[in-house]
Amino acid sequence: MTSHLKCRLAATAVTLMIVLHPVASDAQSVPAAAPKVEAGATQMPHISVQTIGRGTPVILVPGLSSPRAVWAGVVPTLAKSHRVYVVQVNGFGGDDPRANLSPGVLDGIVADLHTLIATSITGSKLGKPAIVGHSMGGLVALMLAKAHPEDVGKLMIVDSLPYIGEIFAPGATVAALEPQAKAMRAGMAAAYGKPANPAANAALAERMALKPASRTAVAGWAANADARVAAQAMYEDLTTDLRPAMASIAAPITLVYPWNAVGPTKPVADALYRKAYATAPRVTFVDIGDAAHFVMLDQPAAFQAALDAFLRD
Repeated sequence: MTSHLKCRLAATAVTLMIVLHPVASDAQSVPAAAPKVEAGATQMPHISVQTIGRGTPVILVPGLSSPRAVWAGVVPTLAKSHRVYVVQVNGFGGDDPRANLSPGVLDGIVADLHTLIATSITGSKLGKPAIVGHSMGGLVALMLAKAHPEDVGKLMIVDSLPYIGEIFAPGATVAALEPQAKAMRAGMAAAYGKPANPAANAALAERMALKPASRTAVAGWAANADARVAAQAMYEDLTTDLRPAMASIAAPITLVYPWNAVGPTKPVADALYRKAYATAPRVTFVDIGDAAHFVMLDQPAAFQAALDAFLRD
């Protein structure tokens, strides 16, 4: 596997080159004096949720350091026939970190999603909604399906792996990766309160997206994320291994993954993702070419078509 492929796939869980190029951890803005609170959002300890539309429920979960705006291109169409619940992790998008300043960020997100689905917090129980998760959000969606299978109708996982350690070495274990994960967490958290580094953010975004507009958006999101929350969430992502649980996840999975001419090429991407999800009982693989990690930004029409097919089936 080439170093470029490792870089691109690391973004699946951890805001790409923060993992392999720690210089990107300096690209954090000085914290705002008064964190914003979005109008119309239901606030929970680890996430906030905005709702729009009517119909069958769909929950959209963004990845590490990404705000809910990552889904802006698909929400208007979805809302015509679905009740859409758009998640934002506290500490990203300029939001107050709230409970995410303590360990247990990913488990906390799972708990909040369970509360959202299983109680009347939004006025009615959601039953078994479709859940769409990108990157770290994909890992969280798999964690929810493992912990609360009764909450999940079906899953769309967008460029995420059951265990990110596989990109470093086949068969890698959490124990082997944990020392590096701890060091990266410390380095990222130390960037909190320091001035943003636009050049580092731009370099990060260049590896995560192909289109100029996509890269501009990604760079801005990285700069606006709370470094402390990103550091802890990254550590938890790197030390969460769902490979043993994949065979028990009964919910249908649609796995969307990108490829491009620079890398990974289609044959390499096909092999990686099919191997990673080989033990899951019900998986549909959807590859989207000429795209990088933020496939919904690079190829919005193809991603919308994949999402429509996922919800229709």
